[in-house]
Amino acid sequence: MKIELRDQPYRYISENSSECGEGCAFLLTKQNEKYKEDALLRGADSIVTPQECWNLFGLDRICVIGITGTNGKTTTASAIYSLLLDLGYKAAMQGTRGFFMNDVPVEGKTLTTPTVLNTYRHMAHAIAEGCQYFVMEVSSHAIEQERIAGINFGLKILTNITQDHLDYHESIEEYVRVKNLFFADESKKLINKDETKAKFNFKNTFTYGVENPATYKIMAYSLNNGVSGVLKYFEEHIPFASSLHGFFNLYNITAAFAAVHLVTKDPLEKIADTIENFGGVSGRMEVVSESPLVIVDFAHTPDGMEQVLNALKEKEVLVVFGAGGDRDRTKRPMMGRVASTYAKKVYVTSDNPRFEDPDAIIEDILAGIEDKTNVFVDVNRRNAIAQALKDRSGDEVVLILGKGDETSQIIYDQYLPFDDRIVAKELLSKLS
Repeated sequence: MKIELRDQPYRYISENSSECGEGCAFLLTKQNEKYKEDALLRGADSIVTPQECWNLFGLDRICVIGITGTNGKTTTASAIYSLLLDLGYKAAMQGTRGFFMNDVPVEGKTLTTPTVLNTYRHMAHAIAEGCQYFVMEVSSHAIEQERIAGINFGLKILTNITQDHLDYHESIEEYVRVKNLFFADESKKLINKDETKAKFNFKNTFTYGVENPATYKIMAYSLNNGVSGVLKYFEEHIPFASSLHGFFNLYNITAAFAAVHLVTKDPLEKIADTIENFGGVSGRMEVVSESPLVIVDFAHTPDGMEQVLNALKEKEVLVVFGAGGDRDRTKRPMMGRVASTYAKKVYVTSDNPRFEDPDAIIEDILAGIEDKTNVFVDVNRRNAIAQALKDRSGDEVVLILGKGDETSQIIYDQYLPFDDRIVAKELLSKLS
């Protein structure tokens, strides 16, 4: 991808050495540094660093808000984006769901954090559309691969740190180290005070939390009919309410509440009034049927599953889930253990097996379940969902986990159409 520039010694800039030649500069990153000589041999006008590229694009004209954490990135980012728009600001958002500007989808789903040049392109586009804020999800891969190099963040946010991506980082210690790297500098930070694994530079740090003293502290809360609470900020006590469900969403909403206050300086009461307008994120605790109650969620880690299941602890739950192939194998038995602990009945099936044997993935999950009396196994995801819906009775809830708003299932390198929400509705219509 070549991006055209104006008023520069060269006309284009690219991260791809094969695109470089006369009139094109090469953006040097950690990922493409081995192609530097190739770019020069092809006649690249110059070699540009991410920081120089940031200045070329004039990206200091927008406030960048970066969110990292194992769980909650997408919901927190979406909540911040929604609050900013409701408060009358122009804003853009980049992340798992795609690229959005001023409440309009611009590009579909891609990497959680794209390449440096793609992110800069999005930022430049946002500035051209008058956006004052750019909200982005920051993955652990992006931190380690320096896909956020050169970005001057106006605010960095930590949601939590639990196990994920050990297929890439190889150990939980390395994963934690990489996450915390994001908070080692002196930029403005908002840290979950209840996250014990968090390590950060104390300068310019603000905190939020429920259990521990924090800059933004939840003094009281209710999880009935959504999430509501009272936020304490120094001597101020601000009530708020949200239609989102679950204790984990109390953290997501609090992080968004605090973040918007930090970057806009708007009165907390004014921000609180907009919270109830945020209806959540597609595929995150999404109700696809109310009678019977069927919920789809993206949770695909042991902690994420526990949070969602715990949010429904007052109900009897039938849970359908699998685990992704070519990904961290160590979390699979842990996911099985969580499901069997919290759910009345467990339906183990495929997620996105990719190039792994789906039956082997299921065996890894089953290894974490001691009592398999209430475990149903079917490698076919549609069949597993159908069985759960058929077995459900009374006030039991069917919870379908792992894929959220994904619209395909990845088998080998094929993306086959599959949307848990659509499948559940189709199957329900046949049962009625």
